[in-house]
Amino acid sequence: MRYKSIVSQGASVTAGELSTERQRISFLYERLDRERTAAKARLDAALLDAHEQRWHREVAVRTLSEQVSRLRVADEGLCFGRIDRVDGTCSCIGRIGLFDPDDDYAPLLTDWRAPVARPFYTATGANPEGLTRRRHFRTRGRVLEGFHDDDLHLDATALLDALEAPRAETMRDIVATIQAEQDEVIRLDHRGVLVIEGGPGTGKTAVALHRVAYLLYTQRERLSRQGVLVVGPNPGFLRHIGDVLPSLGETDVVFATPGELFPGVRTSREDPPEAQRLKGGPAAVDLVREAVADRQELPVEPVPVELEDVTVPVDAELVAVARERARASGLRHNEARAVFFSALVDVLVEPALALIGHDWPELAADVRRELGRNADLRALVDALWPVLTPQALLADLYEGRCLALGYPELYREDGRAWTVSDVPLLDEAAELLGTTSSVVRAAARERAEEVEYARGVLEVLDMEGYDDVDDELRAVDLLDPEWLADRHSARDHRTLAERAAADREWTYGHVVVDEAQELSEMDWRVLVRRCPNRSMTVVGDLAQRQAEAGVRSWEAVLGPHVGERWVYRRLTVNYRTPAEIMSYAAGALAEIDPSAEPPRSVRRGAAPVEMVVSDLSVVSRLRADSGTFAVISPDGPLTPRAAKGLEFDVVVVVEPERMTPAERYVALTRATRELVVVRRADPTTTHLSAAAALR
Repeated sequence: MRYKSIVSQGASVTAGELSTERQRISFLYERLDRERTAAKARLDAALLDAHEQRWHREVAVRTLSEQVSRLRVADEGLCFGRIDRVDGTCSCIGRIGLFDPDDDYAPLLTDWRAPVARPFYTATGANPEGLTRRRHFRTRGRVLEGFHDDDLHLDATALLDALEAPRAETMRDIVATIQAEQDEVIRLDHRGVLVIEGGPGTGKTAVALHRVAYLLYTQRERLSRQGVLVVGPNPGFLRHIGDVLPSLGETDVVFATPGELFPGVRTSREDPPEAQRLKGGPAAVDLVREAVADRQELPVEPVPVELEDVTVPVDAELVAVARERARASGLRHNEARAVFFSALVDVLVEPALALIGHDWPELAADVRRELGRNADLRALVDALWPVLTPQALLADLYEGRCLALGYPELYREDGRAWTVSDVPLLDEAAELLGTTSSVVRAAARERAEEVEYARGVLEVLDMEGYDDVDDELRAVDLLDPEWLADRHSARDHRTLAERAAADREWTYGHVVVDEAQELSEMDWRVLVRRCPNRSMTVVGDLAQRQAEAGVRSWEAVLGPHVGERWVYRRLTVNYRTPAEIMSYAAGALAEIDPSAEPPRSVRRGAAPVEMVVSDLSVVSRLRADSGTFAVISPDGPLTPRAAKGLEFDVVVVVEPERMTPAERYVALTRATRELVVVRRADPTTTHLSAAAALR
């Protein structure tokens, strides 16, 4: 028998209501299991079906694979709430949508991203938006443990219960507790760059991730082909947030730190401040150009090239003429190498003929052919205009050429000991170097052949059997040649995320940048190349900037790339940090910007505890009674920079006076429950002993 929803009355939880809601949740899980089993069976059948038309099979496998993935991740917290309306109807709100095929596909569970679900997040006591009640379910696994009907105010019990819950090592989604301020940002209709700024604990990271899930829901056709790139400050942060999007049913996402945006390079090593400033600023573009030009060399002494009848001296003057022709071609370095070689042959013909003593047209043609095959000349071209990779160019620059070019701060013994600041320079070098012309031509020819073949297949399918049928779906309605070519290329065997991460020239449908205030101008050039449509969600807080070459103005960093195609939203409510801890951290914020106001905390907690000890080893004996625990220190395993974006129940901050104001502000605002500040005792004064400090 199909389950009938019952709208219960009253705010208190009775045994009868709890039983009814448990039936509701149980029924939804039964429906989920049936849909998942059926989808898996259809996928298995499609994979084995050798008789179906090829394009039908492709569409079926593609669609069913996405459906199975979506149903698989919905199991945890499938349904987390319900809204009751003044007209007597109600809707259950959950991670995905479920429908009843026996009742004209009436909705059984409403996807949280659907417009009809929005009042669950935005309704308040002052503006209930047609609701009589909003109910929050509390589940463990598939079992409903209880529920609460809140009064539609910000300090609703359901929200506070969620905020007070112990933290886990990975970020939880906030889909069940999104607030109106956050929901407005998540659903904002803007196709350009959205900047979300907010102080510690305002949920800006979670809002950005839920915005991605919302965009993938509303713009799936576009984004599912290109994927989404999420850039975070460090690997620990990416591990922390890594479960959020998959738990919301989204998997076509690449997670990377700024040190991982160039394929083949993974680094977290930092440069000294002076090198960071140079590599991160706009002057770095000219620096890379100089490095490339420096490898387009002139011979110091004439180089003899032996021909059959004469030896031609190749001097700097002749090479300079060929070099200018190659540079004037407008081609990138590796692609212009063929132009340089051809031009060098041209300029050597005349001196070769002069040495021979004849100027016959037939002889000139013979000399040109001989020069084109000459091993000595080819070896000289290899030396004067070498084929370069970005890694080879920069390693050679750092290991010595930087000194001659006037950049001594870039020198290091191991040029390939890559730093985070090197990644955008490697990317810039790739843009200037290009690849060899033969590789470019071969790749373009192969791709064109694949697409043309796919187009022919679709044209044949489009002509088969559709003469008298107007409303039947055709192959060209569901597929395009580019996608079909991709399906049958070697890279098909990898997921979209794997293909995107390995391809420097991959362009994403949307990019999320967290802790964006840390990125340099050169980092932004990389991201803009990865997202030519300029669809981005940028998350940050200028007050927390620690990087020497980081952002000081959103307008200054975004304006050159997107003009006015960006909007700004600020989150003002702190859901993480108790008011007492936020008040304590406000001193560090005032040092950064005296006019800045910290976000308003929605809950209260214990006041920070200060300890003054003579021996810092006492810190190793501090532990949290429950929940997550972290020690943040200027030079320990967890530094303020490594702690960016993370949160813990209990945090010990060691020697905050050795941190910059921005570092101190970050460190002091990571705690959700307790904050302990430990300072080293000054031996010239009297302080608490370590024993007295330990409670």
